[in-house]
Amino acid sequence: MSTVTRSNIKIKMSNGEKIYSIIVYLLAGLFCVFCLYPFAIILGSSFETEANFAKYGFSIIPRDFTTQAYKVVLGDSQIYRAYGVTIFTTVFGTILSLVMTVLMAYPLSLKKLKYRNVITFFTYFTMLFSGGLVPTYLLISKTLNLTNSIWVLILPVAFSAWNMFLLRNFFAGIPKELSESAYIDGAGDFTVLWKIILPVSKPGLATIGLFYALSYWNQWFNAMLYIDNSKLFPLQYLLMKMLRNMDAMKEMARTVGMSVGEVPANSLRMATTVVVIGPIVLLYPYAQKYFTSGLTVGAIKG
Repeated sequence: MSTVTRSNIKIKMSNGEKIYSIIVYLLAGLFCVFCLYPFAIILGSSFETEANFAKYGFSIIPRDFTTQAYKVVLGDSQIYRAYGVTIFTTVFGTILSLVMTVLMAYPLSLKKLKYRNVITFFTYFTMLFSGGLVPTYLLISKTLNLTNSIWVLILPVAFSAWNMFLLRNFFAGIPKELSESAYIDGAGDFTVLWKIILPVSKPGLATIGLFYALSYWNQWFNAMLYIDNSKLFPLQYLLMKMLRNMDAMKEMARTVGMSVGEVPANSLRMATTVVVIGPIVLLYPYAQKYFTSGLTVGAIKG
């Protein structure tokens, strides 16, 4: 038998429970290793020479360390322009999406809202059925005239019914006594939302905000359909074009004074991937403390 002390309370663990805990931690650690292994391969291979890449393939630890691929990637102004487009769409789009989601989720969490069930049904209906690609394309390109506009990367995906229902459930889980006391003091719905509900909803807002930010950051499909101007290409769409088009990589190499024969094609692909996914990977640790609690509390009520 072993004894563990937590907050001055002694908790006895049997040998079976101790073995079970060790197995769980080992499996969780092994799962983390499997998740990180592909990223480690991409990172290590991005610093490998093209000759070693062709001879030995992928490697976590490069045999001949070189930053040649990163010089090519970071030496092209198109990357920085795409970064600007993606950062703008991610930041502005996430803020807009959170505002729209809050303004719909909070009223639907109140039982006093008239036609609440009807609105909920039609919102849920959009999760099951859509108009299809062709009607959507005609609406965005012909009716709304958003072709070759940065807004086509924001407005068509600014609202998610799934995220709205998550946030609505989170609001529904907040004790009603908080808002009722504010109503007694004469506060209106917007005052209650702004001063009572939102301050205690940081975990839910951070969770939904992370979902939206990842969606905007990884967006490329709308750019492929509606954008022909290379100055408006987001980062992910530019990455896709580069990975599919070797001529584009050779053109990037020429801009930094490198001959076509010196182009590190495979290392360049790996380096481009690292440059694209790096910032959004670093964002997650800052939102992690809210992420788990946001999902858990949002699942209290259906």
